Amino acid sequence: MRIDILTVVPDLLTSPLNESILKRAQAKGLVEIVVHNIRDYTTDKHRQVDDYPFGGEAGMVMKPEPIFRCIESLKAERAYDEIIYTSPDGEQYAQRHANHFSTLTNIMILCGHYKGIDHRIREHLITREISIGDYVLTGGELAAAIITDSVVRIIPGAIGDEASALTDSFQDGLLAPPVYTRPAEFNGWRVPDVLLSGNFAEISRWQEQQAFERTERLRPDLLK
Repeated sequence: MRIDILTVVPDLLTSPLNESILKRAQAKGLVEIVVHNIRDYTTDKHRQVDDYPFGGEAGMVMKPEPIFRCIESLKAERAYDEIIYTSPDGEQYAQRHANHFSTLTNIMILCGHYKGIDHRIREHLITREISIGDYVLTGGELAAAIITDSVVRIIPGAIGDEASALTDSFQDGLLAPPVYTRPAEFNGWRVPDVLLSGNFAEISRWQEQQAFERTERLRPDLLK
């Protein structure tokens, strides 16, 4: 799999994309993550990527020309399954999106910045707009890192115990049940007896019940 990320501040992505699971997945050859500086596709000496919006609104807007050149340059090299734009007014990101994206071969993520990008890019080049929540960030780089992390970690072989990723919260539409580790008693607090029983059928039923009860209490919207 290959993920291309387009940004005006590439240094923001250096650490998130080169640590932990993402680092190991790249080392194993499971994914190639390439960050592109949109300023490299400008033609003026100031490498300008933004300009004032038509209509007199406050703020600045990312210019269409360098974004267009960058996207078209990459599309000339390979076909992309999705060209994603990170935007607060995109569809709300969820585990189902990560699952889908992880099955693709090539995806591109365009990071928004300033007041956003010229809408003509969104109309003619973007295939999917994604929001990670109902709030506004300085730019889309952190959103792109979140999308990338959530996708790469479920690629087979990215983590040591693949079954672990399949039992994460949201994979079955529910929150995950509580988890415990040694010691069995700490500070007078005991691990639930069922988890120490060795009865895996009972443990499974307990986990399912806990997952449902926690979801009903904490995220009832998921049960709809």
